[in-house]
Formats: sequence, C-alpha cells, structure tokens
Amino acid sequence: MPDISALLHQHFDFREFRPGQREVIDELLTQGRALAVFPTGGGKSLCYQLPALALEGTTLVVSPLIALMKDQIDFLRSRGIMAARLDSSLDAGETREVNDSLRNGTLKLLYVAPERFNNERFLDNLKRANISLFAVDEAHCISEWGHNFRPDYLKLAQFARDLNVPRILALTATATPQVAQSICDGFEIPPQASVNTGFYRPNLKFCLTPARGNKRRDLLLSRLQKRAAGSGIVYVTLQKTAEKLAAFLEANGIEARAYHAGLEAENRHEIQNWWMESDARIVVATIAFGMGIDKSDVRYVYHFNLPKGLESYSQEIGRAGRDGASSTVELLACPDDVPTLENFVYGDTPTRESLTALVEHILSLGEEFAVNAYAMSQQFDVRQLVLKTTLTYLELTGVLRQGTPFYAAYEVRPIPNLPAMYSAFSEKAAIFLREVMATASVGRIWHKIDPEIAVEKLGTKREHIVRAMELLEEKSVAEVRAADARSRYHRLNAEEDAQAIVDDLVERFSRRESAEIARIQDVLNLVEHAGCQTNALVGYFGEIREQPCGHCSFCATGKVAKLPPQRTLPPLESSIDADEVGELRAQYNAALGQPRQLARFLCGISSPAQSKARIGRHALFGKLEPYRFGEVLAWCEGI
Repeated sequence: MPDISALLHQHFDFREFRPGQREVIDELLTQGRALAVFPTGGGKSLCYQLPALALEGTTLVVSPLIALMKDQIDFLRSRGIMAARLDSSLDAGETREVNDSLRNGTLKLLYVAPERFNNERFLDNLKRANISLFAVDEAHCISEWGHNFRPDYLKLAQFARDLNVPRILALTATATPQVAQSICDGFEIPPQASVNTGFYRPNLKFCLTPARGNKRRDLLLSRLQKRAAGSGIVYVTLQKTAEKLAAFLEANGIEARAYHAGLEAENRHEIQNWWMESDARIVVATIAFGMGIDKSDVRYVYHFNLPKGLESYSQEIGRAGRDGASSTVELLACPDDVPTLENFVYGDTPTRESLTALVEHILSLGEEFAVNAYAMSQQFDVRQLVLKTTLTYLELTGVLRQGTPFYAAYEVRPIPNLPAMYSAFSEKAAIFLREVMATASVGRIWHKIDPEIAVEKLGTKREHIVRAMELLEEKSVAEVRAADARSRYHRLNAEEDAQAIVDDLVERFSRRESAEIARIQDVLNLVEHAGCQTNALVGYFGEIREQPCGHCSFCATGKVAKLPPQRTLPPLESSIDADEVGELRAQYNAALGQPRQLARFLCGISSPAQSKARIGRHALFGKLEPYRFGEVLAWCEGI
C-alpha cells in the first residue's frame, strides 16, 4: 500500500489532513467500511479520492449532484488523475469511451447518479470491472427517517453486496444520530468506523431575524447595500420568487441573477460561472444551487424564505465561509412561508384510494412482473418518486423483492450501414447479430429491438441480447440507446392481505408527512429559542456544546426573538366559488374526485392525474395557495 501522506502531498499539494480525514481513510483501508459525517466544506471528497489512488482498480462514486461530479472530475484531470462520469448528458461516443476505460482498468474514479443502477448494461459492465471502493455521497438519503429519503439510495447497499465490493464509504454533511445509525445499519459499518467531526462553525455569524412578509424584501436590500464586499447566495422557495426578487435587487443596484431548475441547463451554467467569477455578485436561488460547487469565499448566505428543515438549513448555510474567514448567514424568518412548505409535503402523500387501487393491481400481476413507472404513476395518480417509495416500502415489509432492472427496448443506428456493422464481427457473431436485427421494427434511421421478442424468437438468453448491444457500441459500428426502463419484481407470498398492506402504507406515509411538517416547526422553534441558537442547532445533530457561541442572535442581544403572527387571510369560503369548484370536480372526477386530490389542486400542487387532464392552467389551480393545506382539505371534505 502506498504511503497515504506522500500521496496527499504528491497529488493534492497538502501537507496535513483536515479533521477526521485520516481517521476515515484508515478505517476504510484497514476495516473496509467507514462513515464520514463532516460539515459542508469539511473535505469529504478527499476521503475517497486519496484511497482511489492507493488502491488497484476503480473507485465508484455515487452522487446525485451533477455539478459536484463535473467540478471534481475537472480538478482530478487537471492533476493527471483519470476520472469520468456517466450520465444522460454524454453522447454515445463519450459513453463508449468511459465504459472502455472502466473495462480496461485505466479509470481511477467513476462518478454516477444512484439512478444509474437501474441500467442493466451498466450493472453488467460493473460485474466485469475491478471496483475497489464504493463511495456513496449524500448517504443520509438511505434513511427513511432522514430529510431527503430517496428509494434508489436504499438499493445501493444491496448492489454493493451483489458486486462483492471490498470497501464501502458513506459520506454526508447532515445526519442526526438516528440517521447515522440507519446509514451504518444499511452499509454494515461498525460503530468505531463512524467518524463525526461536529457541526459547529466558529467563523459563521449566525443571525435569525423575525421578519414580516411585507417588510422582508426591503430588509434584505438594506442588508445587501450595507454589507462589506463579498459574494453571496439568497435562498428562496419558489422559482417565481427567485425571478421577482433578483429583478428587484437588480433594479436597486445589486448585481443579482436568478437561478432555478426551470432555467435551461445552458442558462444555469452561464449564471453559475458569472457568480463564480466575482467576489461581489449575488445569486437568488432555489435550493438546488450551491450543491457540489467549490467556492470557498462565499461571505453571505441569506434565507429569504424559511428552509424546509434544520438539515437543509445546516447544509445551505454551510456553503458560507468554507475558507475559514468570517462570514454571515441570516434567516429572515416569516411564518407566512409555512403554508407553501407544508403544501410541498402534503403533495407527496398519496390518497388511501390511490394506494388501495395500486396495491390491488400489484397483487393481481402474478408471481413475477415488470413495472413501467411512468405508466403506473399516471394510472394511479401517484408521483413517480412517491411510487418508487411505495414499492420500496413493499420491499421493506417483505411483500416484494426487486430483480435486476431492464430496458424494454433498444434502438440501434448502424454506422454507416448494416453491412459495415456486420463486417466488424466474426462470421458466427455476425450471424447472431443478423438474427437479432431481423426481430427489430425498422424506422427511417433507427432499428427498435424488443429483447423479450428477440429472446422468444431466437431461443436465446436476454443477457446475450444485451451483450450484443454493448459490442455494437464497443466496436463503434452502431449508436445504441436504451428505451422504456422497467423494474422487475417478485411476489414473495402468494397470499397477502391487501387491506393490511394498504393500512401499513397509509401509516408510513402519514408518519413521514408528520415528520416533515415537524421539521418546518423545528426551524421556527430555533428562531425563538431561549438560549444559544448555535448550540441548539448543532445539538439537533447530536453535538453537545457547553459554552455559548457568542456569535448568534441570542448571544449578541441576550433577548428571545418573537416571530410576527402569520398574515390574516379572509375566510376561505369567501375566497372561492364552491359551485365553480363543484362543476370542475364533476367534469374531471378522475383527477379531482377525492378530497385530497381537490385540495392539492386548489393549493397549486400538481399531480399526474391533473397533468393527464390538462387542467394545470385552469383559473382555480392554486386559488387557495396562501391557505394551510389542512384547512383547504377540510373544506374539500365538506363540499
């Protein structure tokens, strides 16, 4: 094993490790398992980049952050380290090049999103590669008790076992003790290999400022006009708020741009570069901005809207002052934001009726079946992520077991033509390829192959068809693209009580809904905390500090903050025409028939059934957005 300290200096020009890094790397190299809980900017990435250089084979890095992938790959390549990513933005030639370097062992680090493991060709490639280390960033997503549970993450531990990976590293910046235990349980990490460096940041001036909704914009402008030079981020909840607030700041002499998921990728990239190039510009952004971006001199992070929980808040303010210099983070806390945040939560809770129909359908499919997530989402009016969560819950409770995901179709474009494509292979292989291509439906350019049809007609195995598709790309004689992703499932028990399954799912979603609503209240409680607010925040993550920080709002004033009352709205009944709602409901019963469906619509929360009915532009959509979801739901149940 090469000397780790020597590699640190040779490749990264560092003489010393940051806190926790050496401990994590030692556990990883000696025990084969480790969890790194470091604050944002605490140097988590080095914990897999350095071992990747010391180990034979390829380190596989799983991350949902494309920006992080691109930045780290650029950095590693600038230092002569072979690193690459696989994602949908790559063309066929780029994808082929990455897969070639994975197979021949020249690739040191490969970055992928967790969804990539739903690709059977990718899994097949991994089985033939030498994966020395499996690193999972944002590992808190594995925990159903965490703030950002993602079903695809829960499968990663099993994929690592299936691939027989010798080393696993989990990394996160936001883990309560309960979530950290979930991560360790999932990835079989022993307690002594869990390294937590703490969440306290002495260089952050931590301001929690109660603010009225109609005063907030001017208060933010005043802060920005009076601040010393330095770049900053202003976080908002909605895309429309980002646009309006950025325009307001620009009109008042502040260099500001809006950044959100509704912008084209090229525009987002241009805005990010514009912000990175200056030490005085402001980005008004939804929560996606800043994740994985390596800018150490952010001097200000303002929250114009309430964050959705203390985990999100801790991660977002952690983007300030990564260089250790004094920085300001300020939350303009207004209870008027609560209904909007709650609506996001309620929008992800399926109705009992949808769950009942979904479960009955699944139980009718037999012992083995495949799922088209998009079609099933539309059929049962359940968002695709919620559908994935539902299927994951059914796995956790022993109703289902997922098999290897697959594609229902492959599309092939010969380069430059079919004869040339066949000539690249031996006579025996060319005959097989001709037989496969003969099963295809032929378009003007693309040949569409259904593997199941090919298997049945040729009497061969599916893996032989998939391997043939890979060889076409490897030899650069065809462009191949997969289509129609499916997930394969097995029923584990022929006799299931459908009602008991639905009851369990309803209880799980209800518990999750309550937990997310409580997270919003945790933020409000922190603002009005009677004591050091910094200590209260880090205490939420299990870090106990005895001495007051001296740089939070309470320590600075000695006073307990008081939030203003939520704005007074007119009675709900006076804000909407019940007859008009009833007529629309009768017209679109499949999308609005259930009270929760109707409440979502009136609160401006979209759903698959609404999209299918094309009523998102109706004047009543979002009509009751300022009201709390529970109040709207109660009204819908009464009409």
